[in-house]
Amino acid sequence: MQGFYTLFRKEILRFWKVAFQTVAAPVLTALMYQLIFSHVMARHLEVYPGISYTAFLIPGLAMMSMTQNAFANGSSSLIQSKITGNIVFLLLSPLGPLQFFAAYLAAAIVRGLVVGAGVIAITAWFGMPLPQAPLWIFAFAVLGCGVLGALGIIAGIWAEKFDQLAAFQNFIILPLTFLSGVFYSIDSLPPLWRAISHLNPVFYMIDGFRYGFFGQADVSPWLALAVVGSSFVLLSSLGLWMIKVGYKLRH
Repeated sequence: MQGFYTLFRKEILRFWKVAFQTVAAPVLTALMYQLIFSHVMARHLEVYPGISYTAFLIPGLAMMSMTQNAFANGSSSLIQSKITGNIVFLLLSPLGPLQFFAAYLAAAIVRGLVVGAGVIAITAWFGMPLPQAPLWIFAFAVLGCGVLGALGIIAGIWAEKFDQLAAFQNFIILPLTFLSGVFYSIDSLPPLWRAISHLNPVFYMIDGFRYGFFGQADVSPWLALAVVGSSFVLLSSLGLWMIKVGYKLRH
């Protein structure tokens, strides 16, 4: 476990040394979303009975920030290591594929959770009620960060330059997060778009996470947990395989 811990600690220090950029900036962005949308929509919309739109936004913004930063952590670290060439030192070390993958994934989850905690702390004064099911909150926070952290590792291995990674984030990650029910309930959508939203795994992360706060959701939390858990296993298996065979790492 020493190799795993060393790489994990290195990845934690990598984002923490620039915490103003990696933690404070996304928290501030979420706060801006909260201020703007709550000012415009709070008096005109109530998504769940007894839950203000302002409170409804907070879990969605927290999960959106967590997942985006979990993705960014592993992907940016790997692409930088590949471009600068220092990835060779990891490949030559006695780290196994599982230790390699787990260290990057764990660091991505930690960054996501730190950002999520910051978002909730700074937006809670808008009127967030006490959580109804803390275990659901924790489960979806960890799994949600794990899914996007694994996807970030895959993207970092696949991409050969920053342009490719930026395209991956702009054309896949951003649409998945913004069209996942962060700012609205999918029950308000037309039938076609509601059905399409059910194909988005990020929707289940946000919906299950929101259930932990309000005890209300658009789908069953057990269904959401099954979808998110399956996505985590699938993407983790793919990422681990890519590291094991050295896909775009050894050549």
